[in-house]
Amino acid sequence: MNGFKEIDPAQITDNFIKSIGADWMLITAGDHVSHNTMTASWGFAGYVWNKYAAVAMIRPQRYTFEFTERESMMTLSFLPEQYRDAMMYCGSRTGRGEEKIRAAGLSVSFTDNEVPAITQARLVLECRKMYSSMLREENFIDKELVERWYPEGDYHMMYVMEIVRAYIKE
Repeated sequence: MNGFKEIDPAQITDNFIKSIGADWMLITAGDHVSHNTMTASWGFAGYVWNKYAAVAMIRPQRYTFEFTERESMMTLSFLPEQYRDAMMYCGSRTGRGEEKIRAAGLSVSFTDNEVPAITQARLVLECRKMYSSMLREENFIDKELVERWYPEGDYHMMYVMEIVRAYIKE
């Protein structure tokens, strides 16, 4: 990716609790012809199955879900605070009837594996899906989570992904 340097995922110094939960990320999937992004503030990163990994959660009614289901890879883009309004825009619009990324004042670059990522990011994780599962009510031990987050039964698909590459802005 032009303007980015690839680093070993173990060299990432971000606090992902803050980066995902407070600063947010953009989940982007698709190809050169069509792609979409969405703002997310739920997920995590770590190490599982002897791989650097990230978890993202997407509800099926989100337009980006079509792309994450279709493609084997996606990116997680972490933007500087100056792009907070753009991330709010991407979190409040579907993208079905507009070029949402451009309308938010952002642009797309493609990784070495041709996966779309947000050019304005300070950190991009290029991820390959390893496992996915729809959350189900019967698997919740803490039933208050169901009452609070899923009163309409619109559960997330959870993706466990290998972090294939990590890029930082040069």
